[in-house]
This record gives sequence, structure tokens and C-alpha cells, in this order.
Amino acid sequence: MPPFHDYRDGGVLVMEPAASAALFVGGGARSRKRARVTAVPPCAFVSAAAAEEVVEEEGLTVAKRQKQQQREAPSLDALPDECLFEILRRVKGARARCASAAVSRRWLALLGGIRSSEIKRAAAAAVPDLNQVFVDDEEDEFEVPLGGGCSSERCLEGREATDVGLTAVAVADALRGSLQSLVIRGSHPTRGVTDAGISAAARGCPSLLSLALWHVPQVTDAGLAEIAAGCPSLARLDITGCPLITDKGLAAIAQGCPDLKAVTVEACPGVADEGLKAIGRCCAKLQSVNIKNCAHVGDQGVSGLVCSAAASLAKVRLQGLSITDASLAVIGYYGKAITDLTLARLPAVGERGFWVMANALGLQKLRCMGVSSCPGVTDLALASIAKFCPSLKQLSLKKCGQVSDGRLKDFAESAKVLESLQIEECNKVTLMGILAFLLNCSPKFKALSLVKCNGIKDICSAPAQLPLCKSLRSLTIKDCPGFTDASLAVVGMICPQLENVDLSGLGAVTDNGLLPLIKSSESGLVHVDLNGCENLTDATVSALVKAHGNSLARLSLEGCSRITDASLFAISEGCTDLTELDLSNCMVSDYGVAVLASARQLKLRVLSLSGCLKVTQKSVPFLGSMSASLEGLNLQFNFIGNHNIASLEKQLWWCDILA
Repeated sequence: MPPFHDYRDGGVLVMEPAASAALFVGGGARSRKRARVTAVPPCAFVSAAAAEEVVEEEGLTVAKRQKQQQREAPSLDALPDECLFEILRRVKGARARCASAAVSRRWLALLGGIRSSEIKRAAAAAVPDLNQVFVDDEEDEFEVPLGGGCSSERCLEGREATDVGLTAVAVADALRGSLQSLVIRGSHPTRGVTDAGISAAARGCPSLLSLALWHVPQVTDAGLAEIAAGCPSLARLDITGCPLITDKGLAAIAQGCPDLKAVTVEACPGVADEGLKAIGRCCAKLQSVNIKNCAHVGDQGVSGLVCSAAASLAKVRLQGLSITDASLAVIGYYGKAITDLTLARLPAVGERGFWVMANALGLQKLRCMGVSSCPGVTDLALASIAKFCPSLKQLSLKKCGQVSDGRLKDFAESAKVLESLQIEECNKVTLMGILAFLLNCSPKFKALSLVKCNGIKDICSAPAQLPLCKSLRSLTIKDCPGFTDASLAVVGMICPQLENVDLSGLGAVTDNGLLPLIKSSESGLVHVDLNGCENLTDATVSALVKAHGNSLARLSLEGCSRITDASLFAISEGCTDLTELDLSNCMVSDYGVAVLASARQLKLRVLSLSGCLKVTQKSVPFLGSMSASLEGLNLQFNFIGNHNIASLEKQLWWCDILA
């Protein structure tokens, strides 16, 4: 045995260097003699740090051996994909499938590749185990769909929109088969949704009825082909901002999803005529088509679609396309089932196109029509539409610069069932034309809207015969700078049954113009919007409340800088059915808020005090005591303070407070 040295003053026993070296000599025999114990100085000891390094190296070696042994140990990951596929398709229950999907990306990908029909379901035993059945039922009862809420709809948005997330949704739904609506908005910047994720959704969600892909740039025709193969019941398809989708993808959808009822294709440069023709040819139940901003869609695609789906197509929207008069002629002849038609930004369509569309006599069921930024809409075209579309009830004209007063009278006489007319940014239309229209409109006409029409201004002399339109219930005159008190007084004389009035942006209107309209209204005003009428004062509000306090339900005074606490006092005294009140940027103060809060007959649901600089922390106790009917409170841009807002949130815990 090798000799040791003994350091007796608190030292340790160590071997002599020569004997220590003999132990590590390869093939050397160990000495059987007893070791001689001697004392050595501390400087002869082996360094403690060196010993620790040796121990650490030995520990690392052991850890490496353990990892190597673990790798060599039997594992499911060592199985090929085919075997693991067979194992995973026998996993029972949505919870167990979700747990398996969380093991690794490989398992998730394999589970996502299993179609719902390929899942191996256990056969029922002849004599069931009651205990096992009870446990299974209990687990199913407490299973909660991923993301919470109703499992029939899922939405992946922004950074959450990845292949992994979409595959997880498909795996969770594979057994339930309850997912009916899937919306993908945007995509992760580096790991966005691709055909792989769409393929997993197609395999795992065979009951899918609605699919929306908004700005998903990596999805191609292959993804749509998987949807067509796996989701034959698809009824709604919305593709927006998908540059890699072409006619091939739409053709695959048309062949695989014959029950398709609604199609939206927007900003997809790869889509042209052939895809639309395939949808019209194969989808006999098609009811709605929305084609927007697709540069390569032309007359052949639109005409083929409308002709093939003429029996069922009820809603058509075409915007930003390179179509000509030929497409409108086809719509006018074959659109026998169309009830809703919207045409926007069609620069190549002229007056002839609209005239032929109307005179083709096919749009007998057309009830709602909207035209925007189409230079072909003229007075002649408008008169033809009114004459040959006998069911037309709603018409909207926006940025149609060729429309003027010329045929408004003829239009009013021909449109015998028209109920609503909206005119926006048509600067050739004047107040004289509107008066002529009201003088000849049908008894069913209920709503008139004039927005940003620079031609709507005061007239020098009133016509000899003023119309009396007792059927008109809703009037909107918005952002028409030439419309002042004189014109408003005339409106009050000819429309005695108004219920909804929107005069937003009429900065030139004063109390003198609005008071006659308030007094002449016989049926009782319900909704009044005076947003931006900065010259109105408390006198108008007092008169409004006095005449219509029992019927007034919504009042907007945003930007009326002359409205003070006197108006709030009148509202608290005279209004009984008011539910929405907007006082943004008014000169009301804490006193007005206190008066409003003390009115117990008021059941406000929405109150806005945004930008009311005289409302301070003194209003907090009064706001906290408001009725339990309050659902929304806007306190932005005032001097209440964050601490007081937090206190108010505790008092009005049921109310949404915006601060």
C-alpha cells in the first residue's frame, strides 16, 4: 500500500508522490506493504481547485454518457412517420389529441395530416364497461374548445396566424367536427400561414362552411385545392390580398365545393376570367359575388359568371375592374334574380352601358342599387334605371359628376316604390332639383341623404309651389357648406313628419334656422345629430326638449361649443326616453353633470363628455351615482385624472369607461 504523509496540525492524509504515480502506471502491481505515515507541509498538497476541475470533468463525462444512453433507449421518435401516423390516428379524445400535438412539431405535423375520416375510433364492446363509459362521458363533458367561446368559429389574426396555430386548431376539431367558420387576418411576418397550415385545416375540419383569407401572401392554389378536397360543404369563400392565388385555385374550389353560395375576391392580381367562369359553371347555388380591384378580370369573366349563375345570383358587387358596357348589358339581360347591385370605379363603362342595362328589362327584381365613381351615370341613364327597374327601393349615388337636376323630376315620377335616396359628392345637384324631386316622389319615399354636395346651397327665390312630403321620416344634410338658415326653414315647411334629422357639419346654421324645423315637426323627433353646428346655443336644445322630450332617444351635440349647463338642466327636466347623449367638446361643467346625474327618470345607456374641459374631479361622485342602465361612458381629454378614473371604474364596474 502506498505511504501517506500525515499533517497532524489539522491537515489531511496524502500519499507520497512516487507511490501516487505508481497507481496510474499501466500494468503496475499494487504494493501489499502497509503505508508509512509521515507529516508533510501544506505546500505539498494537491491543489483543491485542480481536484474540483477533475470532478467537474468526470461529471460532464457522466452526463454525456447518460444523454447517449437516453438516445439509444427505445423511443417513439425513432419510429418512421408511417408507424407514428398509425399510432397517432388511434389516439382517442380531443384532449388526448391536443396533448399529443404539444409533444413536438413532428407530432403536431403528423396529427395535422390525419383526416377526420382516418381517425381510428374504437369499436363498441358487446358488454360495455360502465365505469369506463362514465369516465369517458365525464371527460367529454368538461372538455373546453381551444381559445374559449363557441367552437364553431375561430379567428387567427396577426402574429397568431401561423401554420402551427392553424394546425393546432385543426387537430382540436378533428374529432368534434364542429368548426364551421375560419377567419385568418394577416400573417406572422416570418412564420406566416402557408399551404401546410391550410392543408391541415382542410383535413381536420371537414364541416367547414366559411373560409376567409385576408392578406395571407404565402397561400397558393395548392392550399385552395386542399380546401376543395377536404371541405366539400364550403358555402362562403373570401379571398382578399392573396397574390399567389390564381384561376387554378378558384377552379379547384368550384369543382370541389358545388354548394358555394358567396364568393369574395379582392386585390388578387393572379385571378382572371377563367376562375370566375368556373365558379359560375360549377356552383349552381351561387347567390352573392363580390369582385374588387382585380386588374385582370374583364368582360369574359363577369359575363360568364352572370350567365351561368343567372338562376340564383341575387347580389353582385363589382369595383375597380376593367369591364366595359358589354358586362352591364349581360347583367341587364341575365340578372333576373339580382336584387342588390353595386357598381364602383368602373371608368370604362359609359352612358350606353347603363342605358342598355336598364332597357334590357332583366332587372325586374332589383331593389337596392349603389353607384360610385362611374362617369357613365348621367341623367339619361338615371331616368332609364328608374323606368325599367320597377322594384327599386334604395338608390345611392356617390361621386357621379354627370348627375344634375335635369332628370330628377322624371326619376321621381318613374321610381314609384322608391323609399331611400342617397346623394354624395354630386356637385351638379342643387336644392331646386331636390325640391322638384320631393314634389313628385312616391308616397312611399321615407329617407333622403345629401352629403358633401357643394351645389346644395341657398336659393335666391323659392319656387311657386312648395312640395309637401308627409312620407319623409329621415333627413340627412351633412357637410354642405352652402346650406344655411334660409334653406333649413324651407325644409321644415315641406317635411312635417320627420323623425330622424342629421345636420352634421352645417356650421352656418343658427338657432333661427333650426327652430322652425323643430316647431313644424308633428310626429316627434327621435334621433337628432347636430355634430359640428357650432353656432347653435342653449335656446335650440331647450326648444327641442320642450317640443320632443317625450320622443327624443338620441341627441348628439358634439362640437357645439356654445352649449352650456343650461342645456343639461333642460334635458334633465324634459327628457324621458333619452338613451344616448353626446356632449363632446361642449362647455358643460361639473354643475351640469350633477344636474344630469340627479335626473332619476333618465335611463342613459351612453354618455360622452370627451373634451369637456370644465368637467373635473368634482364630477366623479355624481357620475358614480348614475343609473345602472349606463353602459358606456367617454371621459377622454378632460381634467378628471387617472386616480379618479380608477375609483369611478370600481363604482361603475358594469360600465365601459373610455378615458
